Amino acid sequence: MSHIRITRICGIAAGVALISGLAIAQGMNFFTIGTGGTSATYYPLGGTIANSISNPPNSRPCDQGGSCGVPGLVAIAQSSQGSLNNINGIQSGVFSSGFVQSDVAYWAYNGTGVYQGKPAYKDLRAIAALYPEHIHLVARKGANIASVKDLEGKRVSLDEAGSGTYVNAVAILQAFGLEEKDVKAEYVKPGPAADGIKNNHLDAFFITTGYPNSAIIEISSSVGATLVPIAGPEVDAFVKKFGFYSVETIPAGVYQGVPETKTIAVGAQWVTSTKQPADLVYEITKALWNKNTRHQLDNGHAKGKVVKLETALDGIGIPLHEGAERYYREIGKIK
Repeated sequence: MSHIRITRICGIAAGVALISGLAIAQGMNFFTIGTGGTSATYYPLGGTIANSISNPPNSRPCDQGGSCGVPGLVAIAQSSQGSLNNINGIQSGVFSSGFVQSDVAYWAYNGTGVYQGKPAYKDLRAIAALYPEHIHLVARKGANIASVKDLEGKRVSLDEAGSGTYVNAVAILQAFGLEEKDVKAEYVKPGPAADGIKNNHLDAFFITTGYPNSAIIEISSSVGATLVPIAGPEVDAFVKKFGFYSVETIPAGVYQGVPETKTIAVGAQWVTSTKQPADLVYEITKALWNKNTRHQLDNGHAKGKVVKLETALDGIGIPLHEGAERYYREIGKIK
């Protein structure tokens, strides 16, 4: 682990300790949400949700135009490396909760997949399913990449090793008969990867995210880019093997000059642990689905519109948190 990485972790821990001290002094309850890189979907969506469920002391009541969140709660969206990093953060207490891909959550809870050989994290609990995340394989125009197999020998970013994208990228390469060593792998977040495409330092990069993604919008409207289909018999077998994935399509026009593209998707979920009190998670879940949050989701990041109560339990492969389960039973979603 590099000195920079250690400093970053220590800084986050110190920040959490500081806000915890402030909470005691001021009667506030801080609740952190691990998200992802600032140019992906987790971070802006996490900010919207954090703002919606917060209701600091002395704020105006909901019926007077103030916050409609949990009384005394200050929720904070924190950037991170992604799904694996968020689960590690929840487990260590750095994060109160986090956004995680459904496949990664399942593997962490059961000690399988990318967590094979590690202790199963049986304290992991779900708050809600959020939205489907589409796996984008973005290629530089002129790189002669028309399929996943064409990545062999190319300069490809697989994202950081703590991300869900990295897990997906390696799995997709393997589905098409390639290994990590068969590409000239880089491990950077979508923003720097997009810069690499623009500067001709990269040929392609993977990103698992809700569309539209800001980094892809920027490069498709400036230097141009292509989305490489993730499709074929290899994908059909992959989806059949892993029930977390589904065959999906990114519509034409989402990114400038990019036609409809076949790919696969995985669910994004909001998870926490049994360490969080049931009453608190109940109130957070209730605030997530109130009318004020609905308004903010509909008017925030484009993916907020598909975060719906109707699909809040779709694809969840780990137990619900006791507090969240209480809320869903109360409103009749669980019988």
